[in-house]
Amino acid sequence: MTLVLIVITAVVAGWSLVAGRLEGRHVRAPLVLVLAGVVTGVFTHSQIAGALNSEIALRVVEVILAVLLFVDATELPGGRLFGRDPGSAARALLVALPLSLVLTVLLGTWLLPGLPLVVLLLIACIIVPTDFAPAELLVRDRRIPEKVRSVLNVESGYNDGIVSPLFLFAVILAGSKSQARTPLEALATAVPFAVKALVVGALLGLLVAWLMNLADRACWMTGQSRRTLVLIAPLLTYTTTVAVDGNGFVAAFVCGIAFRYVRQAPVRRHGAQAPAASDFQLIEDTNSMMTMVMWFFFGNAVVLALGEGIDWSVLLLCVAALTVLRILPIALAFLGSRFSWRERLMVGALGPRGTTSIVFGLLAFNALPLGSYADTALDAMTLAVLGSVLLHGGGSMALARLLAPSPPSRAADSAGPPPVQSRSRAGRAS
Repeated sequence: MTLVLIVITAVVAGWSLVAGRLEGRHVRAPLVLVLAGVVTGVFTHSQIAGALNSEIALRVVEVILAVLLFVDATELPGGRLFGRDPGSAARALLVALPLSLVLTVLLGTWLLPGLPLVVLLLIACIIVPTDFAPAELLVRDRRIPEKVRSVLNVESGYNDGIVSPLFLFAVILAGSKSQARTPLEALATAVPFAVKALVVGALLGLLVAWLMNLADRACWMTGQSRRTLVLIAPLLTYTTTVAVDGNGFVAAFVCGIAFRYVRQAPVRRHGAQAPAASDFQLIEDTNSMMTMVMWFFFGNAVVLALGEGIDWSVLLLCVAALTVLRILPIALAFLGSRFSWRERLMVGALGPRGTTSIVFGLLAFNALPLGSYADTALDAMTLAVLGSVLLHGGGSMALARLLAPSPPSRAADSAGPPPVQSRSRAGRAS
């Protein structure tokens, strides 16, 4: 563990010194940390499984996921839950996302007949949610219509919060290294967890934001104290919810939604000054640092998964999840929408996997009993993210050129509003 900490801190320090020059050449932090993780993993191959499956690694991943979900939930453009085009975002999140999960499980039953349905559900929750860390430039590419970028941005911010309750239900159903439970037993455990999470998350999010508004009006806060409180909010919510036997991840996500709504309320009602973007700077920087650690451990996971050989059935499932099992549900969900067929194809094809998949994959690897189930979950995460890095990272520009509209449409889009930029996604990839 000491060697790992030395490597991570040294690589991050080195990257920080030359970040501007590297990013000018489209070399971003995730790639650097993955390479560092791969190199480290080659020399510590025998210790990787133990490090990834340790209590410390589990707690680190849990805290990272809580902060990540909070940051995602605070992204409410204009104070709206689903952004500037809530109808299209709802199609992607509430129709296409569940359909992708179902189709992934169904295909998995054919490709991996030896796995229980609950493990296939865990794998679907790992490889289906999108994240822009490996392809952050996509949300800035002016060749892609603004409304497509907006839907992708909102979807990538919210799908992990929507999937996390289902993921944790599947973990409970799988038994979490203990005797497996029946669906009714798992549901009886998961529902109280979720109810407590909703209550605690909403109350703390509303309370913290309301107190911040009061303190701001009284001029009691400094810029530093505001940034600190925003960072503390998800950690306080997560730990409090876990202490009362609730789902800390769902609570952190709900807290972020409630927090953002109340902090925006004075702006909408009284025309007051909006919360400064700098209020979120500390939590964004912290989130960025945490996700760098995740990409390093992903590099370790690559060595572990590829070193033991590739299961071609898992590879086929991941390729399908990145392509047809993503594109087909989007096409069906957007029937009757204002999106053209080209734009629907763009939404479906431009769905990268990243930090969310890594976090869920490591959690599943820790939760499942060591053996084929845990190894298959880790392999699926590794192959899905690797495939996405190649398809959406290295190949994102080619995809954008291939799917770009005709020149008149492109010119019209370039005169339109500026691209929607996700705070957390930019931070995650920077």
